[in-house]
Amino acid sequence: MIRNVDGDSGASEGARRYQNPVLVGIVLLVSGISVAMIQYKVPTIMTNLMGIFSMDAATASWLMSVFTLVSIFVALPAGALAQRFGARRMLVVACGIVILGSLVGLVSETSPMLIVSRAIEGAALTILTTCGPIIVQQNVSPEKVGTSMGIWGIWGCLGSTVAAVLTPTVFGMWGFDGLWIAFAVVSGVAAVLVLVFIRKPPSAPAAPEGLSPDRHAPQGSSQGSVPAMSGEATIVEKPRYRDMFSKDMFLFFGAFVVYNICMLAILAFVPTILQMQGFDPTLSGIISTAPMLLSIISSPLFGVVSDKIGRNKPLLIIAMLVMGPCTFLLYTQTGPLLWVGVFAMGLLGMGGIGQYLSGFTKLLPSPDLASVGMGVLVTFQGVGQFLGTFFVQMLLGPQLTEWWFAGMVLMLLGFVGTALIALCKLR
Repeated sequence: MIRNVDGDSGASEGARRYQNPVLVGIVLLVSGISVAMIQYKVPTIMTNLMGIFSMDAATASWLMSVFTLVSIFVALPAGALAQRFGARRMLVVACGIVILGSLVGLVSETSPMLIVSRAIEGAALTILTTCGPIIVQQNVSPEKVGTSMGIWGIWGCLGSTVAAVLTPTVFGMWGFDGLWIAFAVVSGVAAVLVLVFIRKPPSAPAAPEGLSPDRHAPQGSSQGSVPAMSGEATIVEKPRYRDMFSKDMFLFFGAFVVYNICMLAILAFVPTILQMQGFDPTLSGIISTAPMLLSIISSPLFGVVSDKIGRNKPLLIIAMLVMGPCTFLLYTQTGPLLWVGVFAMGLLGMGGIGQYLSGFTKLLPSPDLASVGMGVLVTFQGVGQFLGTFFVQMLLGPQLTEWWFAGMVLMLLGFVGTALIALCKLR
């Protein structure tokens, strides 16, 4: 990769390159919410879908589980496609794919076909999850990445909440067809917003003939380039993918997996655990989603703080440290301590959502690895979410009654995740 630097050209390129971090974060947030709405349009009408498509409970559960499985297989190809065609273009494609999946679901007459449509929608979700952080890194100044990531990071929490509120109403008014069409239209609008407000990042000039890349850029340089004398070409060696798999990167991935295990352990099982202890279904749902709602405060706030101090690691340690104990409290308590866990997880633990994304971009050995690297990160996210359902269900036992045992294991796992991020050489 070669770039000419002379006089004020670098300044003018920087002015053209970077966009307002809040604008980028909000536009990407809208796109994320639109796809998350489609992901979470199922849970509140699950019983209705079971009746429409003659499904039993085991089959109906695949309408959500297929999202997790798809992410494990699609994330790496999504990163490669983002690198080849551009993250902005692929994010728009993701909105198109989710619309396609909704249309397949719309014409489905059997449960297998409906599950296939959900798999298509899940692939779109994985592409969006992979491309969003890449766009932030490419279009936002490095000093403001934390702010933009903090805004973008709450898309899943807001999308699930919006879907939970709107789905029953839209389904009641317009039925299955109307719901599937309405949510697909929202994704179409989101794609238009991305095309209008997110600029395509400028590409570097082609390499002059006769020059070969033989020098590495120092870590932290803009897009892997090294400032040169006026009119002199800078030459940078193409990064190797294997450089990404360092000890520190694996420590980071391990902590991220634990983070997702604890988060899915709350979303997937706390409503059932509380209802088994006499809680109203509505209240149990509010308790399980309250930490995610509080991320509206904590994730952007953590992002601003990380930009101010120029560090992610202290904030990630704080977020990771509370995840295990809060999961334990939500699994085992029914009184005031339950609410302590809710607010601590929401105001501290959920602040780590954007920090993991912005921290990962700093840990990459080269910005040129961002696309494939984000695919790897989303793959580990999928692994964590899968373990958060499959592994935690094993801990809870066949009757889902081993609350104390599961809670203690998850608390210890949270401490392991904290140790992993503490050992990671991340600023």
